Amino acid sequence: MKLRSVASLSSQLERLSISSTLLRPFSSSLCIRPCASKNSAILSARPFSTTAINAGNWLLPTRPEKKRSRKGRPRVPTGGSARGTTIVWGDYGLRMIDHHRRISASQLKNGEEAIKQRLKGMRYRLFKRICASIGVYTSGNETRMGKGKGSFDHWASRVAVSKIIFELKGNIHEQVVRDAFRLAGNKMPGMYEFVKKGDPPVVGITKLDGVTLEELKRPRRKIPLDALPIGSTAETTPLSTSTSISPEA
Repeated sequence: MKLRSVASLSSQLERLSISSTLLRPFSSSLCIRPCASKNSAILSARPFSTTAINAGNWLLPTRPEKKRSRKGRPRVPTGGSARGTTIVWGDYGLRMIDHHRRISASQLKNGEEAIKQRLKGMRYRLFKRICASIGVYTSGNETRMGKGKGSFDHWASRVAVSKIIFELKGNIHEQVVRDAFRLAGNKMPGMYEFVKKGDPPVVGITKLDGVTLEELKRPRRKIPLDALPIGSTAETTPLSTSTSISPEA
C-alpha cells in the first residue's frame, strides 16, 4: 500500500509545471473591484470644500423648520462689515443697491429663469449667493386676531442692502451679461447694479473706493489739502462757513 501511494504521489508531482499565466483567471476581476471603488471614492472627494456634493435646492431649506419663522428684518451689518458685497467665484455679479427687503422664492426663480433664457446655448456657470430659507405664514382675509400664526404660504430670503445675489462665470461678452442681469433685475423687486470682479466692497451704502474703513469709522473726516486756502491749516479752518446777503447791500 505504501509503495502504491508513493508511486501515485510521484506521478502527480511530475505532472505539475510552473507557468507565467494565472492559475485562476477570474481573480483579475476580483482585483479590479476594490481598485474601482477606491478610484470612485477619490473622484467624489472634495478636499478643499466642506459643502456636501449633493447640495439641496437654493429655493428651499435643506431641513424643515423646527418652529415657524417670525417676520423679522434683514440683518444689515452696521459695524463696518463688507461681507457679501464683492465677487467671490464669478467674473460678473448682480448687487442690490436701494434698500433691504424680503424676496420670495418665486421671484428669485423668475430672475434665474430670465438669465437662463437670455444666455441659452452659451457655456457659463451661475452662482447663487442667497438661499430662500425663511418661511412666510399668512392668515386668510377678514380673520380675527389670535388663533395662531397662520398657515404656510411660501419660502423667502432676507436680503440686506448691497448684497450680491447672482454671480456668473464664463466666456461671454460683458454686454451680454449686462443684458441678462438687467432682465433678471426687472423680474425681482428692488433696484440692482452690475458689478465686476475687483470692484471695491461696500459698507452700508458707501463704497470703499479711495476711502478706508478706518476713515469711515471716524466721527469727522479730514479736510483734503486741495480744499484748504493758502497759508491756513486744518485746525484754523472752520468746519462750516455761512454767508448772508442783506437786501440793502
